[in-house]
Amino acid sequence: MKRTHTCGELDDKDINKKVVLAGWCSTRRDHGGVIFIDLRDRYGITQVVFDPSHNIESHKSAEKFGREDVIVVEGAVRKRPKGMENEKMPTGKIEVLISGIISVNEAQTPSIEIEDRIEASEEMRLKYRYLDLRRPKMQKQLIFRHALAAEVREYLNQQGFVEIETPMLIKTTPEGARDYLVPSRIHPGRFYSLPQSPQIYKQILMIAGFDKYYQIARCLRDEDLRADRQPEHTQIDLEMSFAEPDDIFHLTEGLIKHVFRKLLDKDVKTPFRRLAYKDAVERFCTDKPDIRFGMECCTVTEIVKDSEFKVFLDAIKKNGIVKVLNAEGCGEKLSRNQIDELIEFAKENGAKGLAWMKATKNGLESNIAKFFPQKVQKELLEKTKAREKDLLLFAADDSKIVNDVMSKIRLRLAHSLGLIKDDDFGFCFVTEFPMFEWNEDEQKWDFAHNPFTMPREEHWKGLEKDPGNVISYQYDFVMNGSELFSGSVRNNIPELQMRTFKITGMSETEVKEKFGFLLEAYKYGAPSHAGFGLGFDRLAALMQGIHDIREVIAFPKNKAAENPMDGSPNEASEKQLQELHIKLDFVKEAVNVIFGKIRDVLNKEKIEYEVLEHKPVFTSKEAAEVRGTQLKQGTKALICKTEEGFIQAVVSGAKELDIAKLQRLSLYKKIELANAKEVRQATGCNIGSVPPFGNLFGLKTYFDKSVVENDIVAFNAGQHTKSIKMKAKDLARVVNPVIGEFGK
Repeated sequence: MKRTHTCGELDDKDINKKVVLAGWCSTRRDHGGVIFIDLRDRYGITQVVFDPSHNIESHKSAEKFGREDVIVVEGAVRKRPKGMENEKMPTGKIEVLISGIISVNEAQTPSIEIEDRIEASEEMRLKYRYLDLRRPKMQKQLIFRHALAAEVREYLNQQGFVEIETPMLIKTTPEGARDYLVPSRIHPGRFYSLPQSPQIYKQILMIAGFDKYYQIARCLRDEDLRADRQPEHTQIDLEMSFAEPDDIFHLTEGLIKHVFRKLLDKDVKTPFRRLAYKDAVERFCTDKPDIRFGMECCTVTEIVKDSEFKVFLDAIKKNGIVKVLNAEGCGEKLSRNQIDELIEFAKENGAKGLAWMKATKNGLESNIAKFFPQKVQKELLEKTKAREKDLLLFAADDSKIVNDVMSKIRLRLAHSLGLIKDDDFGFCFVTEFPMFEWNEDEQKWDFAHNPFTMPREEHWKGLEKDPGNVISYQYDFVMNGSELFSGSVRNNIPELQMRTFKITGMSETEVKEKFGFLLEAYKYGAPSHAGFGLGFDRLAALMQGIHDIREVIAFPKNKAAENPMDGSPNEASEKQLQELHIKLDFVKEAVNVIFGKIRDVLNKEKIEYEVLEHKPVFTSKEAAEVRGTQLKQGTKALICKTEEGFIQAVVSGAKELDIAKLQRLSLYKKIELANAKEVRQATGCNIGSVPPFGNLFGLKTYFDKSVVENDIVAFNAGQHTKSIKMKAKDLARVVNPVIGEFGK
């Protein structure tokens, strides 16, 4: 090892020491011929000094150093001049006077800034992730993740758990999301599956006699993405034999208490709160309640039946419900404009509206209070426990819509009013989940959670008669309104497990095909067991006050499940496909059809255009670079969902979509961006490769005026490696979009 010290450990106790430091040139300053460089590594920053009067050769070399050059230097530690100390830095009292340069590795000008104060766009951060990860903030977050894993292992090892790895190439089993399939070269036409979780294998480990198992496991799920979801994630997977829910809860409390004390020096109070599923949904409108603040809800359907308010009565006639949120103190805190903003927010999230009444000395006041007799008002005040100055917010609709909207309004109010402190943490267990849920589309019962969950004993006898009222030994662990784990006591009785499968419509043959090896194992003496899979990425993020798990994952995917840095997923070579006995005729044909349709339309209209073949591009900036165009000349062709179906919204490559403005232009009540699956469903293209030809897909199309303000535009033509360049006015002529202003 060349270096003797890191860039974060020297202080005034090391003065006069001869040292060798290595790192990246973070900043360079030339003060009257003396050059100062902040040398950075993951441990910190040390100021190094190149003085020509001390060593002329080193000084000459330092004159050429640029940002992010990697250097190894030697010199002596000295005290900084009086008044030049930096108390904010651990090394701020000293500097190193350089007497020699051991090695230099020059760097190009970085594509993004390597500092925490300036954050690049998400696209650029993922594209140049190796630069993004140099930032002290990112290194701190990933080192925290490392320390968390170490403390988890320490705690579980102390509790007698054994860490056992389970396979990554497994048999496909239904677990709630789509599997990633791996073709077998040795067995043509057959596939492995990547594990969505180690669920079945950890149950088999219990049958094998390892009564306390854990694993920090990689899990892979082909599902639509969001900030707290990735196609590959990590979970603390755990299983215990001869365990009841209380054993799992006690273990979880101990684990959380341990890691918070060790990593945050924070004493977490236990036991954690426990809420039955029905209670959580009734009071917080979600099974993932954030219990750090009040503002609870309640159902008042039976009370308002005696009112004369038509909106509520109409919803009740359609088997809907009416719920109210008591926004304590908000009758005085919120202005009428702020209440109107909440009403618009409710509409944006699927509600027809939001009614409100203020609690006063004289009862309830609002423009709808006249429709509620004094008796009804009194019952509402009693039910909600509302006091003077409280604000009651009402939603009436299908129960799913009402709960979804009210839970979001509750959180919005808490954040806008500052009810949640940054260092505040709220934990709870949610129990007594329903075993089954009705699938309206397929007219059948589905498992509400893990299919291997044990139903409560009191429901065994009438299992098939009333599946909707069967309660299971399912439990969730929630932190700050985010589900950290879902777990259960497992069904270790083969006959009972088979009965639950049959309720969901699975035949005995199908069950044996998918789970036969587990059911067979159960025949040889299976202990009762329980466990969970705790989202490790999410825990690492929430403990640091982060809400996007990509910030604690070294190399995450973007929202299209792509990695802009390495270009995955990419196309396989013909040789690889032949070895795996795979043909891509269908995929290639679909892409060619889209490009062919565009070309046919343009040729028919005798429009001039240019086809560009290039390397795969995934961002607007990359596309502009390979096309030789300006950022504003690119187009972002976005697929959006409305209450009536899909539409296409197109903005300039230099702008983002403003959904509120698009709603006002289009008059749709609800607009949201389609996910990757829905984009393919509507267009046959992957996200980022959709051309601005919504008319070819039968979609109503909207162009932001920023698109047609260009002379020339360029866009992806159904794939990431092919673009078309043409005049904007010609594009507008053949697409015939609605043109308005909805870019930002």
